[in-house]
Amino acid sequence: MKIRHTLALSAALSAFAMPAMAQDAATSEEDPPVIDASEIVVTAVARGQNVLDSSVSVSSIDSEALVDLAPRSSAELIRQIPGIRSESSGGDGNANIAVRGLPVASGGAKFLQLQEDGLPILEFGDITFGNADIFLRTDYSVARVEAVRGGSASTFASNSPGGVINFISKTGTREGGSLGLTAGLDYREFRADFDYGGSIDDNTDFHIGGFSHIGDGPRDVGYDGSRGGQIKANITRNFANGYVRVYGKYLNDHSVAYLPNPVFVTGSDADPTYTSIANFSINSNSLHSRNFRPITTLDQANQVQTYNIDEGMHPKVLAGGFEAEFDVGGFTVTNRFRYADISGAFVSPFPGSVTGAQAAADAIGGPSSSLFYATGPQAGQIVANPASLGGNGLVANIVTFNTRLNSLDNLTNDLRATTEFDVGGGSASLTGGFYYSQQDIDTAWLWTSHLMSVQGDGDAVLLDVRNAAGVPQTQNGTVGYSAAFFGNCCRRSYDLEYTTKAPFAALGLEFGGLSLDGSIRWDFSEAKGRTFGDGPVTTRDINGNGAINRAETLVSVLPTTGAALVDYDTDYLSYSVGANYLVSDSFSIFGRYSRGGRANADRILFNANNIDPATGELRNSDVAVDFVKQAEIGVKYRAGGLSFYATAFDARTEEENFEATTQTVFSRAYKARGVELEGSYRMGPFSLSGGATYTDAEIDRDNISPANVGNMPRRQADWIYQATAAYDSELFGLGVNAVGTSDSYAQDSNQLVLLGFTAVNAFVNLRPADGITLSLNANNVFDVEGFTEAEEGAIPANGIVRARSINGRTLSASVRFDF
Repeated sequence: MKIRHTLALSAALSAFAMPAMAQDAATSEEDPPVIDASEIVVTAVARGQNVLDSSVSVSSIDSEALVDLAPRSSAELIRQIPGIRSESSGGDGNANIAVRGLPVASGGAKFLQLQEDGLPILEFGDITFGNADIFLRTDYSVARVEAVRGGSASTFASNSPGGVINFISKTGTREGGSLGLTAGLDYREFRADFDYGGSIDDNTDFHIGGFSHIGDGPRDVGYDGSRGGQIKANITRNFANGYVRVYGKYLNDHSVAYLPNPVFVTGSDADPTYTSIANFSINSNSLHSRNFRPITTLDQANQVQTYNIDEGMHPKVLAGGFEAEFDVGGFTVTNRFRYADISGAFVSPFPGSVTGAQAAADAIGGPSSSLFYATGPQAGQIVANPASLGGNGLVANIVTFNTRLNSLDNLTNDLRATTEFDVGGGSASLTGGFYYSQQDIDTAWLWTSHLMSVQGDGDAVLLDVRNAAGVPQTQNGTVGYSAAFFGNCCRRSYDLEYTTKAPFAALGLEFGGLSLDGSIRWDFSEAKGRTFGDGPVTTRDINGNGAINRAETLVSVLPTTGAALVDYDTDYLSYSVGANYLVSDSFSIFGRYSRGGRANADRILFNANNIDPATGELRNSDVAVDFVKQAEIGVKYRAGGLSFYATAFDARTEEENFEATTQTVFSRAYKARGVELEGSYRMGPFSLSGGATYTDAEIDRDNISPANVGNMPRRQADWIYQATAAYDSELFGLGVNAVGTSDSYAQDSNQLVLLGFTAVNAFVNLRPADGITLSLNANNVFDVEGFTEAEEGAIPANGIVRARSINGRTLSASVRFDF
């Protein structure tokens, strides 16, 4: 795997359009494994400069990482980037991603923007149950992943004050293709990847690629939780003064959404010991089961409808667009456009609590209630000994997050032009542009509640409860057609449209070894639409048998009248200024100060203190936009095969948010200081690269829970780090990679500690003949437990904590044919 610090960002990320030659170099899959210090690059400067002249750091991961480390998700790939905290425990999507101490108060990637080919996947990275990475898949069509951290990211794109991570596609500039077949050795998943590209004629290139897979995925769920695939294609026509590229993408995939699972915790909050529950491995099991599939509830029109939990995270994307760049009258003009038809679902069981089986039955049906198997091979039979149910005597009070993503359609267009000229013995470049986007958020929350045994290997079953008189209290394992374990909340729907318009400009100056740059962006946002909910609870004969049981008295319905309106405008200014001084041909220093904004979207809804439901106008204008102020100073060194980069940063962040799982509202300010280190060394076939980030973060203000002031934000570790050592020859390659974190706190109260961990990954590649590569990949070789989050802030009386751990050890083998 090649992980490199390029200090270069393609035109897709830059706030400045490149000349056609520079653009082609920055987006080609033929990039050298390490950027040479003399190569002309463009990153937050007004014109092309070499690596050591720019004042923003960018790291890049090339496509070989897909072969060498075989990441099981995009989040596992992203966590290889220095400074990025990617909690890769949610499956193929639903990761929490943060940078340089910026908080993850709820979920997703609020202050980061995930892009494909320079345009956002979604305008907002933390849409509830619609995180941007759910609609992103890595396959052979990806040339490389580039990430800018902090710096002037706030002026590169809207709603991205923390950074931008861009997945850049191959464009066919190199003739040939690949076919790869991969199988899990200790988990059930089979996958095929392919890509092919080349020239149609002297001026036209094309590329096509994609994947298909099927199986359980890295955890045993008892059914094909992973299934579907993706295809992407583009065609580029080159002209004497520019190019036009047209592209498309179709994604229709299913993957398991891993939510917190039960784990037994002993010791103290400050020094806990985490142990898997009997018959349930926190590393390889999940609260998904072949015996828990159909879900009956009311749909958005309040009609009885059956869904299936195996839908999981189900992104459906049909996207198309174009990219054009031309030199016209002394200006380089670039335009990127994409329309994406996006829909799908997010369906997964969340444990509202985990308790003893008999206690759970009595809580539902009263004293001396009985348990019966509702599904599985013993369906209809009584649970003779609840204390031994599932091998541990535990049940989970499940709230099934069944969220329909009716439309997350978006349209984006980015137009920019740049020109260069001489000034005062130096040179300058000036860029201006305009960005426009429309983002739909049309979703419905159709949650239900169930009683389920705690068992691994996809064997868990739903349970029914009968009271002491033998009267059923549940229906086929359903406790309520509502979020009964969440106080019957959350029957909601909303249909919203967010429009963003942003003019921007940038100026870069260079005088000898001194480079100066500044950029501004003014975002104008409009939010319009309506919301319904929380819906009332009523009684309804769901199964139509003419009788009403307890579960049918807990039926949530969506209101069809009395919508709360959303109708407000907001605007904010982002800016960034930076300087870089080239001390020598191999050493430079830089500094930067930036202010960026993040417009809030659906997470400030359903709070009358934020928005007047009658008019849709803001009652509290402060909740509309969260600002991030960042200062950074750093040094860069590159000579021969050695490179080293160090950046000290200071970030001040505002946060207005809402977390669906805990129904918690956040209104805070944070501050974080730290140092980011990155280095690499290459000597012949041997390479070594690594990075580490130290962050000292704290809650600086909390308007809702003042006791949290001064505490460390939850899940924020002092240290995160990664390192890779590899040897690559013509006949074989091998390597080892480590990713880790120090201790952090489960919640903002700073009680229960999430223990630090280091996950080791390894790979071996053999090339028995030209064009054939055999690979063996191991993720989490030592099967360590790596907890990324926990619902409890302290060890509860029964010692059971609901937490998410990284996947345990998974081994895969693959064969790849290059032609």
